[in-house]
Amino acid sequence: MNSAYHRRVAFPRELGNSTSRQLQNASTTRRPALVVPVGSTEQHGPHLPLDTDTRIASAVADAVAERLAARDQPDWLVAPAIGYGASGEHEGFAGTVSIGTPALAKLLVEFARSACRWADRLVFVNGHGGNIAALREAVALLRYEGRDAGWCSCTASNADAHAGHTETSVLLHISPGDVRYEERVPGNRAPLRELMPEMLRGGVAAVSSLGVLGDPTTATAEEGGRIFAEMVDGCVGRVIRWAPDPEGMLT
Repeated sequence: MNSAYHRRVAFPRELGNSTSRQLQNASTTRRPALVVPVGSTEQHGPHLPLDTDTRIASAVADAVAERLAARDQPDWLVAPAIGYGASGEHEGFAGTVSIGTPALAKLLVEFARSACRWADRLVFVNGHGGNIAALREAVALLRYEGRDAGWCSCTASNADAHAGHTETSVLLHISPGDVRYEERVPGNRAPLRELMPEMLRGGVAAVSSLGVLGDPTTATAEEGGRIFAEMVDGCVGRVIRWAPDPEGMLT
Protein backbone atom coordinates (compact mmCIF):
# COMPACT_ATOMS: atom_id res chain seq x y z
CA MET A 1 0.00 0.00 0.00
CA ASN A 2 2.77 2.45 0.91
CA SER A 3 4.71 1.89 -2.32
CA ALA A 4 1.54 2.36 -4.39
CA TYR A 5 0.80 5.54 -2.46
CA HIS A 6 4.27 6.92 -3.11
CA ARG A 7 4.05 6.12 -6.82
CA ARG A 8 0.76 7.99 -7.00
CA VAL A 9 2.20 11.01 -5.17
CA ALA A 10 5.27 11.09 -7.40
CA PHE A 11 3.27 10.87 -10.63
CA PRO A 12 -0.17 12.43 -10.11
CA ARG A 13 -2.69 11.82 -12.88
CA GLU A 14 -5.61 14.00 -11.81
CA LEU A 15 -5.10 17.73 -11.39
CA GLY A 16 -8.00 18.13 -8.97
CA ASN A 17 -6.68 15.36 -6.70
CA SER A 18 -3.11 16.67 -6.71
CA THR A 19 -1.36 19.12 -4.45
CA SER A 20 0.85 22.00 -5.48
CA ARG A 21 3.83 20.33 -3.81
CA GLN A 22 3.23 17.08 -5.71
CA LEU A 23 3.29 18.90 -9.02
CA GLN A 24 6.38 20.85 -8.06
CA ASN A 25 8.22 17.69 -6.99
CA ALA A 26 7.12 15.72 -10.06
CA SER A 27 8.28 18.45 -12.43
CA THR A 28 11.92 18.66 -11.37
CA THR A 29 13.07 17.28 -14.74
CA ARG A 30 10.27 18.53 -17.01
CA ARG A 31 7.03 20.40 -16.49
CA PRO A 32 3.72 18.53 -16.67
CA ALA A 33 1.24 18.80 -19.53
CA LEU A 34 -2.51 19.14 -19.13
CA VAL A 35 -5.53 17.45 -20.72
CA VAL A 36 -8.69 19.52 -20.27
CA PRO A 37 -12.12 17.97 -21.02
CA VAL A 38 -14.61 20.48 -22.43
CA GLY A 39 -18.28 19.51 -22.50
CA SER A 40 -21.71 21.04 -22.02
CA THR A 41 -24.84 20.99 -19.90
CA GLU A 42 -27.67 20.57 -22.38
CA GLN A 43 -30.63 18.40 -23.21
CA HIS A 44 -29.92 14.98 -24.67
CA GLY A 45 -33.43 13.76 -25.28
CA PRO A 46 -35.60 12.03 -22.68
CA HIS A 47 -33.12 9.19 -22.11
CA LEU A 48 -29.64 10.70 -21.59
CA PRO A 49 -28.34 12.99 -18.82
CA LEU A 50 -27.69 16.68 -19.37
CA ASP A 51 -23.94 16.21 -18.84
CA THR A 52 -23.56 13.57 -21.57
CA ASP A 53 -20.99 15.58 -23.54
CA THR A 54 -18.99 16.30 -20.41
CA ARG A 55 -19.01 12.63 -19.38
CA ILE A 56 -17.77 11.55 -22.79
CA ALA A 57 -15.05 14.22 -22.94
CA SER A 58 -13.90 13.34 -19.40
CA ALA A 59 -13.79 9.60 -20.08
CA VAL A 60 -11.86 10.15 -23.31
CA ALA A 61 -9.44 12.52 -21.57
CA ASP A 62 -8.79 9.97 -18.79
CA ALA A 63 -8.15 7.23 -21.34
CA VAL A 64 -5.87 9.49 -23.38
CA ALA A 65 -3.75 10.28 -20.31
CA GLU A 66 -3.50 6.58 -19.46
CA ARG A 67 -2.43 5.71 -23.00
CA LEU A 68 0.18 8.47 -23.04
CA ALA A 69 1.57 7.25 -19.71
CA ALA A 70 1.82 3.73 -21.15
CA ARG A 71 3.95 5.21 -23.96
CA ASP A 72 6.40 6.58 -21.37
CA GLN A 73 4.79 10.01 -21.38
CA PRO A 74 3.74 10.05 -17.71
CA ASP A 75 3.54 13.82 -17.20
CA TRP A 76 0.02 14.37 -18.57
CA LEU A 77 -2.52 15.48 -15.96
CA VAL A 78 -6.29 15.48 -16.47
CA ALA A 79 -8.00 18.66 -15.32
CA PRO A 80 -11.52 18.82 -13.88
CA ALA A 81 -13.89 19.22 -16.81
CA ILE A 82 -15.24 22.50 -18.09
CA GLY A 83 -18.90 21.50 -17.96
CA TYR A 84 -20.63 24.46 -19.62
CA GLY A 85 -20.35 25.32 -23.29
CA ALA A 86 -21.97 27.01 -26.24
CA SER A 87 -25.34 25.24 -26.45
CA GLY A 88 -27.64 27.92 -27.80
CA GLU A 89 -29.20 25.49 -30.27
CA HIS A 90 -30.66 23.58 -27.30
CA GLU A 91 -32.16 26.58 -25.46
CA GLY A 92 -35.68 25.37 -26.26
CA PHE A 93 -35.34 22.53 -23.73
CA ALA A 94 -35.39 22.58 -19.92
CA GLY A 95 -32.05 21.96 -18.24
CA THR A 96 -29.87 23.47 -20.93
CA VAL A 97 -27.34 25.99 -19.59
CA SER A 98 -25.39 27.73 -22.35
CA ILE A 99 -22.70 30.35 -21.75
CA GLY A 100 -22.31 31.10 -25.48
CA THR A 101 -19.28 31.26 -27.76
CA PRO A 102 -17.76 34.59 -26.63
CA ALA A 103 -17.86 33.67 -22.92
CA LEU A 104 -16.55 30.15 -23.55
CA ALA A 105 -13.70 31.46 -25.71
CA LYS A 106 -12.72 33.91 -22.97
CA LEU A 107 -12.91 31.19 -20.33
CA LEU A 108 -10.63 28.90 -22.38
CA VAL A 109 -8.11 31.67 -22.96
CA GLU A 110 -7.91 32.67 -19.31
CA PHE A 111 -7.81 29.02 -18.20
CA ALA A 112 -4.84 28.30 -20.44
CA ARG A 113 -3.00 31.53 -19.66
CA SER A 114 -3.08 30.60 -15.99
CA ALA A 115 -2.34 26.87 -16.41
CA CYS A 116 0.57 27.51 -18.76
CA ARG A 117 2.43 29.27 -15.97
CA TRP A 118 3.27 25.79 -14.67
CA ALA A 119 2.20 23.38 -17.46
CA ASP A 120 4.43 22.92 -20.46
CA ARG A 121 1.62 22.00 -22.91
CA LEU A 122 -2.17 21.94 -22.86
CA VAL A 123 -4.80 20.16 -24.95
CA PHE A 124 -8.55 20.68 -24.78
CA VAL A 125 -10.54 17.48 -25.45
CA ASN A 126 -13.92 18.58 -26.76
CA GLY A 127 -17.17 16.66 -26.39
CA HIS A 128 -19.67 19.13 -27.92
CA GLY A 129 -19.78 20.35 -31.50
CA GLY A 130 -21.18 23.73 -30.50
CA ASN A 131 -17.90 24.51 -28.70
CA ILE A 132 -15.76 24.39 -31.83
CA ALA A 133 -16.01 28.07 -32.78
CA ALA A 134 -14.87 29.06 -29.27
CA LEU A 135 -12.02 26.53 -29.33
CA ARG A 136 -10.79 27.82 -32.68
CA GLU A 137 -10.85 31.42 -31.51
CA ALA A 138 -9.29 30.74 -28.12
CA VAL A 139 -6.52 28.36 -29.13
CA ALA A 140 -5.52 30.45 -32.14
CA LEU A 141 -4.98 33.37 -29.75
CA LEU A 142 -3.13 31.24 -27.23
CA ARG A 143 -0.75 29.97 -29.88
CA TYR A 144 -0.24 33.51 -31.20
CA GLU A 145 0.75 34.46 -27.66
CA GLY A 146 3.36 31.70 -27.65
CA ARG A 147 1.58 29.09 -25.54
CA ASP A 148 1.81 25.45 -26.64
CA ALA A 149 -1.93 24.73 -26.74
CA GLY A 150 -4.08 22.54 -29.00
CA TRP A 151 -7.50 20.94 -29.16
CA CYS A 152 -9.16 17.83 -30.54
CA SER A 153 -12.71 16.50 -30.57
CA CYS A 154 -14.22 13.18 -29.55
CA THR A 155 -15.19 12.06 -33.04
CA ALA A 156 -16.21 8.77 -34.62
CA SER A 157 -16.93 7.72 -38.18
CA ASN A 158 -20.57 7.58 -39.32
CA ALA A 159 -21.78 9.23 -36.13
CA ASP A 160 -25.30 10.59 -35.94
CA ALA A 161 -25.87 14.12 -34.75
CA HIS A 162 -27.27 14.25 -31.22
CA ALA A 163 -28.51 11.84 -28.53
CA GLY A 164 -28.97 9.09 -31.10
CA HIS A 165 -27.19 5.81 -31.75
CA THR A 166 -23.66 7.18 -31.24
CA GLU A 167 -23.92 9.04 -27.95
CA THR A 168 -26.36 6.55 -26.46
CA SER A 169 -24.02 3.66 -27.27
CA VAL A 170 -21.07 5.45 -25.67
CA LEU A 171 -23.09 6.19 -22.52
CA LEU A 172 -24.17 2.54 -22.36
CA HIS A 173 -20.44 1.72 -22.36
CA ILE A 174 -19.15 4.30 -19.86
CA SER A 175 -22.23 5.06 -17.72
CA PRO A 176 -24.95 2.44 -18.31
CA GLY A 177 -26.79 3.09 -15.07
CA ASP A 178 -27.66 6.60 -16.20
CA VAL A 179 -29.32 5.70 -19.52
CA ARG A 180 -33.11 5.58 -19.25
CA TYR A 181 -33.80 2.57 -21.48
CA GLU A 182 -37.58 2.90 -21.42
CA GLU A 183 -37.37 6.51 -22.64
CA ARG A 184 -35.39 5.78 -25.81
CA VAL A 185 -37.38 6.90 -28.84
CA PRO A 186 -36.18 7.52 -32.42
CA GLY A 187 -35.73 11.18 -33.28
CA ASN A 188 -35.31 13.03 -36.57
CA ARG A 189 -33.04 10.82 -38.68
CA ALA A 190 -32.64 13.16 -41.66
CA PRO A 191 -29.03 14.05 -42.59
CA LEU A 192 -27.72 17.01 -40.61
CA ARG A 193 -27.03 19.02 -43.77
CA GLU A 194 -30.75 18.91 -44.55
CA LEU A 195 -31.71 20.00 -41.05
CA MET A 196 -29.21 22.85 -40.67
CA PRO A 197 -31.20 25.67 -42.34
CA GLU A 198 -34.17 25.17 -40.03
CA MET A 199 -31.93 24.54 -37.01
CA LEU A 200 -30.12 27.82 -37.63
CA ARG A 201 -33.47 29.59 -37.46
CA GLY A 202 -35.06 27.73 -34.55
CA GLY A 203 -32.54 25.44 -32.93
CA VAL A 204 -32.89 21.70 -32.39
CA ALA A 205 -36.47 22.12 -31.17
CA ALA A 206 -37.45 23.26 -34.67
CA VAL A 207 -36.55 19.85 -36.13
CA SER A 208 -37.13 17.49 -33.19
CA SER A 209 -39.62 17.95 -30.37
CA LEU A 210 -37.74 15.19 -28.51
CA GLY A 211 -34.34 16.85 -28.91
CA VAL A 212 -33.01 13.70 -30.58
CA LEU A 213 -31.28 13.61 -33.96
CA GLY A 214 -30.77 9.94 -34.73
CA ASP A 215 -32.05 6.65 -33.36
CA PRO A 216 -31.04 5.70 -29.80
CA THR A 217 -33.06 2.47 -29.90
CA THR A 218 -30.32 0.78 -31.93
CA ALA A 219 -27.60 1.62 -29.40
CA THR A 220 -25.66 -1.11 -27.57
CA ALA A 221 -22.87 -1.11 -25.00
CA GLU A 222 -20.74 -3.26 -27.32
CA GLU A 223 -21.07 -0.67 -30.07
CA GLY A 224 -20.34 2.02 -27.50
CA GLY A 225 -17.06 0.34 -26.61
CA ARG A 226 -16.02 0.33 -30.25
CA ILE A 227 -16.98 3.98 -30.75
CA PHE A 228 -15.26 5.02 -27.52
CA ALA A 229 -12.05 3.26 -28.55
CA GLU A 230 -12.17 5.09 -31.88
CA MET A 231 -12.52 8.42 -30.08
CA VAL A 232 -9.59 7.65 -27.79
CA ASP A 233 -7.39 6.35 -30.62
CA GLY A 234 -8.06 9.50 -32.63
CA CYS A 235 -7.17 11.85 -29.79
CA VAL A 236 -4.10 9.88 -28.73
CA GLY A 237 -2.76 9.87 -32.29
CA ARG A 238 -3.28 13.62 -32.64
CA VAL A 239 -1.64 14.41 -29.31
CA ILE A 240 1.39 12.23 -30.11
CA ARG A 241 1.80 13.85 -33.55
CA TRP A 242 1.17 17.34 -32.11
CA ALA A 243 0.64 19.08 -35.44
CA PRO A 244 -1.78 21.96 -34.71
CA ASP A 245 -3.37 23.78 -37.63
CA PRO A 246 -3.50 27.63 -37.55
CA GLU A 247 -6.50 27.50 -35.18
CA GLY A 248 -4.87 24.98 -32.87
CA MET A 249 -6.82 21.87 -33.94
CA LEU A 250 -4.58 18.82 -33.71
CA THR A 251 -4.43 17.03 -37.06
